[in-house]
Amino acid sequence: MAETKNEGEGSRSAAKQYNDSTKAFTQSGKVPKAAEDAKRAVESPEAADLKRAEAEGKRHSHGEDPQVKR
Repeated sequence: MAETKNEGEGSRSAAKQYNDSTKAFTQSGKVPKAAEDAKRAVESPEAADLKRAEAEGKRHSHGEDPQVKR
C-alpha cells in the first residue's frame, strides 16, 4: 500500500483532484443534460423534498467561515 502524506486542512491533492474532475465534467458535454435534470427536479413534486433536505443541511451548518470574506 502506498504511503500517503497527511496534508492537513486544505489538502492540495484533494483540491487538485476536485478541480481536475470538475474541469473534465464541464468539458464532457454533460452539463446541459445535468442542468435540465436539475431544473426538472426543482419544478417537480420532488421540489418540496429537495427544499426540506436543503433546510436540514443548513441547520447543521456552522455558517460561512468569516475568513472567506476578509
